[in-house]
Amino acid sequence: MEIDHIFIRVRRGAPEAEALRQFGLAEGSANVHTGQGTANRRFFFHNAFIELLWLDDAAQAQSELTRPTMLFERLGGDAPRVSPFGLCFRPSAPGDKAAPFPSWPYRPVYLPPGLAVDIAAAPLSEPMWFFLSFGARPDAAAPTRRQPLLHRAGLREITSLRLTAPAAGAPSAAAVAAGIETREGAAHLLEIGFDGEGAGRAHDFRPALPLLLRW
Repeated sequence: MEIDHIFIRVRRGAPEAEALRQFGLAEGSANVHTGQGTANRRFFFHNAFIELLWLDDAAQAQSELTRPTMLFERLGGDAPRVSPFGLCFRPSAPGDKAAPFPSWPYRPVYLPPGLAVDIAAAPLSEPMWFFLSFGARPDAAAPTRRQPLLHRAGLREITSLRLTAPAAGAPSAAAVAAGIETREGAAHLLEIGFDGEGAGRAHDFRPALPLLLRW
């Protein structure tokens, strides 16, 4: 499997997006997830994208359909032990349609019939781990669905991920399967490496976002 996208919990309307724009990232299209109670702003790269995600409708997020996702708990506050991240994966080969970790199928109303998001059982202290069997690279999208991929900052592809999180016991099966480098620290942080990190540069978005980019 390979990374499809990453979400980061933000405030309503994602004012934090301005820090990414000022850094030199081109913003793509936004979504409201009808029936799920969430909305986003997104930044696309050739192989994946970053999603700034917020709680838009608490009632929808606590509906019978959506409640098991625990999105309400993940997005509804900023409890120090609750991870602000979600890591979504997709098949790395056409035949790999099964989620590589124990999961359950979530079928939100905004997806076409027959499609599902495979969500892992994991504690709130870990990122939300999920899998899209139908996921694809942004640079493979049809011309009518193509997002802006050229950034003033010059970043092209996500090539590594590193997580820092407070100690939370043994990792879940999904965390083990994901194989993301994780270290213990005082607060949650996601480091995203681009293009093999050949330039040896970095940009820290804290305190606006628990995010550090390396390229």
